[in-house]
This record gives sequence, structure tokens and C-alpha cells, in this order.
Amino acid sequence: MSDKETEERMLAAAEAMVNATGLTVSLEHLSLEDVIREAGVARSAVYRRWPYKDLFFSDLLRALAKGGSPADFGSEASLRGIVRAVLDRTELLGTEEGRAAVFAEMLRANRDFEQVRESSTWRTYLALHATFLSLDDGPLRTDVQAALAETERGFVERIAASHRMLAELLGYRIRPEMGAGFEELATLLNATFRGLLLMSPTVPELGVVTLRAKPFGAWEEAEWSHAAIAVAAIETAFLEPDPGVEWTPARIAEVSDALRRLAEGR
Repeated sequence: MSDKETEERMLAAAEAMVNATGLTVSLEHLSLEDVIREAGVARSAVYRRWPYKDLFFSDLLRALAKGGSPADFGSEASLRGIVRAVLDRTELLGTEEGRAAVFAEMLRANRDFEQVRESSTWRTYLALHATFLSLDDGPLRTDVQAALAETERGFVERIAASHRMLAELLGYRIRPEMGAGFEELATLLNATFRGLLLMSPTVPELGVVTLRAKPFGAWEEAEWSHAAIAVAAIETAFLEPDPGVEWTPARIAEVSDALRRLAEGR
């Protein structure tokens, strides 16, 4: 086995182990001997590539930062759940009040918070940021910062694209007076979710207590989570019905077909 293959297999095995259990800030929970065994490589090749354990952990931090993800915000599963909630109410799209009710239900149906809260991927991503703050100035800190910044940009772009697509389907646009776009909307949603997730271990009711409410133009009272209310408040501050969209029977049929394809993952 070449030194290059040894390196790739070691880093891949360590990343898989971290993703399975979550990262701690110190990385002390990760045994180099366990990684060698999991990777199925020769100890001599590993110590030739990384004479000291800290050198391996530095490369592992770089690899984790490059492949990092803030867990399943805006995942396909979450998107399909939102779409199915809207599909159940497409008959309401013919009136302005009905469309507002559908939009409110779309916001209420978001389950990103619940999906991410128990995710080891989220804990790893959070620990990566904490680890970065503890690093001394130098090449490792610079590399990790650059990788995390690139990950954040890609993440915000994906969330912005998802929200743009749903907003356009339901005939909404960014309020002109906001002077902003979907990227700014995605950034604020991201920050809000993370704040709630950081609080949830010590304020567990954030994840279980709901409010019986009828906000944001909802058609009827329903159970709203704290996360759904926070997301809806930001969304409604940014978005408004697009006056240029005509809700003809043909458009309603097109929107319904598009939603069905999304629900089926097509």
C-alpha cells in the first residue's frame, strides 16, 4: 500500500469514526491505534507519514473542516415533509387568504430543528467551530478557518436556493424595501436555528413544548414549535406575495404538479 493510500484510508477512517460518535473539542476520545485498526493499514506506514499523533490530528481537523456540514438543515427529507404539508392544501391556492394559509402551513411544517438536534454531524460541526477558536495563530488555524468559511458559503447558497424555489412556487418574493436577497434570508435562518440548538441542551422545552396558535395568516389554530415560530417570523419579514403572479387555474395545476414531483424526490 502506498503512503498516499495509507494517508487517504487513515483520514477516511477517522472521519467516519468522528461522524459516528461526534467530535469533542480536544479529540482525546479518538485513539490513533483504533484508527489504524479501522483503516486496515500498517502502523509503520502511519508513523512514517505522521511521526507524532498531533500531526495526524492536525490533518484530520483540516479534512473535517473541508468536509464539514451543519447537519441536515434543508435536507431533502425535510423539504419533502414541507411539500407534503402544502400538497394537502392546494385547493386553497385560488384565493389570497388561502395562499397565506398555505404559506403559513409550509412554515409550520419545517422540522429541521427536530432532525438536527440529535445529530452527531451537528455536534461535530459545532465542536469544529469551538476547536477553531482554541487554535493558536498559524497555518492550521488559517487552513481550518478557510475551510469552514467555504463550507458556510456553500451551505447558505443551498438554503437560499431551496427557499427561493419554494417562495417562487407559492408566488412570494423578497420585499423590495428589505434591500436584501435570499442569501441574507438564509444567513439569518441559519443563525437563528443555531442559537436555538445551542440553547436546547440546557432549555430542553425548546424541543418539546409547542404553542397553540394561529399566526402569520394561518387558516386555523395548530401546534407551533418555538423553532417554527422563529423561522416564520423571519420569513414573513422578508417575503410578501408577488403582485405580478396571476393565480389562474392553469398556474395552480402547474404548482400542484411541481409539488408532487418534489414530494416524490423527482
